Order: sequence, then structure tokens, then C-alpha cells
Amino acid sequence: MGSRRYDAVICDIDGCLAPESSTPIDAAGLARIAEHNRGAQEVGDRPVVTLCSGRPEPFVEAICRTIGNRTLPAIAENGVWLFHPESNGWDMDPAITGEHLRAVQEAREWAERELGPLGVTQQAGKAASLSLYHPDATLLRGLEGRVRAGFERRGWPMRVSMTWFYINCDLTHVSKATALDRLMKQTGLTRERLAGIGDTVGDAFIADRVSFFACPGNASDAIKPRAHYIAKAREIAGVIEILERL
Repeated sequence: MGSRRYDAVICDIDGCLAPESSTPIDAAGLARIAEHNRGAQEVGDRPVVTLCSGRPEPFVEAICRTIGNRTLPAIAENGVWLFHPESNGWDMDPAITGEHLRAVQEAREWAERELGPLGVTQQAGKAASLSLYHPDATLLRGLEGRVRAGFERRGWPMRVSMTWFYINCDLTHVSKATALDRLMKQTGLTRERLAGIGDTVGDAFIADRVSFFACPGNASDAIKPRAHYIAKAREIAGVIEILERL
């Protein structure tokens, strides 16, 4: 086994490994990360890259398999799920109760009723959260306050935040940070031996749980102050630049 400073890199997907929009993913870039992971898992001379994303579990699982991570859990739906590639298993946060799931369903119905007529749709595949989308990101950003106020009036325990193209609505007690706590407990990994990569303020949850945090060049100004290193390159090219630095 080789030596390495970090055991794992916790990497966001949207804006890092892939565009948040529906434009094509750089398959060659993912193949380079798969080659990195091959060395990480067979030789041990570099950290294993795993995922921490707001995307639904099937999307995260597909990217996890594409980048060749066979050994570490991947985090999906902003902390709702851990996907276990070594056993092909899924683990929902046990702190999510039936009452929480009912609140999420009520929020979905409210969003469909109140925002659907404006052309707002909901990202498919989420189990305990919702992500709102409109092709006009400026219009969607203008609705963020309305969504937050609507949830607060109804007492739904949900956190509302804006990414580049979505309004994410997540249970307040579930996050990328709580999922990382579960991941570390299950694997024995420690903060001192973890690095992280993210591009938006929501990735502060990753920064809080790692000892080295980096951003690709396209990162939001709101998260850049948390970074120990900011790549010159954008998105997946920036991630590869960070991995080479590590």
C-alpha cells in the first residue's frame, strides 16, 4: 500500500463533476477520475473520490459507479441517502420519520398547487425532499422568499436554499453534514483524513466536516472564502486539477 495524506475526497456533483444544467457530462473527465479511483483502491497512494450531492439517489448511484468508487458510501439527496457500492445497498437517515415524510408530501402538493401554474416543476426521484425548477432561473430565484414564507406559515420543518438552477427544500435536521457524520461513523474515516470539493454555499456542509476544502474555478463567491484552494479550471477539469494537487 502507498502512502496518502487523505483517505477520501468528498465531492459534489453539480457544478463540480457535471454541469447542473442538462448539457452533456464530460465522460472523458469521469473516466480520468475512475482511473484515479482505481489507483486509490488498488495501490492506496491517493484518496478515494466519493460523492456528496443533492441529486436523487439513482443519479448519484450512476455517477458513483461511473467514477469507479467500489469502497466508500456516496451521499445522495442532500443527506437523505447513503448508497453503499460494496454491497449495492441504500440507507435512509433513520432520523427521518413518517411525520417528516408527510410534511414533505404536503410541501410537494403546495408547490404543485401554488407554483405549478407559473411553470415551476419538481425534480423527479426525490424521497424526502423536493427541488423546484423553472427554465428562467431569475424568475425562480424571485420565488425563493415566497417558498420559504409558505413553509414557515405551515410549520413544515424544511430548509429552503437556492442553487444555480433549483430551489432545494430539505428537512432541517438532514443535510450533507449529518450524512457525513453517518458516513464517518460507519467507515471509521476521520475529519483530519478527509478532503472536500464543492461549488455553492450548500457545500459549506462539506467544508465543515473536512480538513481540506477546495473549489473549481466556477464556484460561487459565497463559498470561495471557505476554500483552502480554488482551481483555475472549471467544473470537472477543476476537480481533476484539485486531485492532482492532492
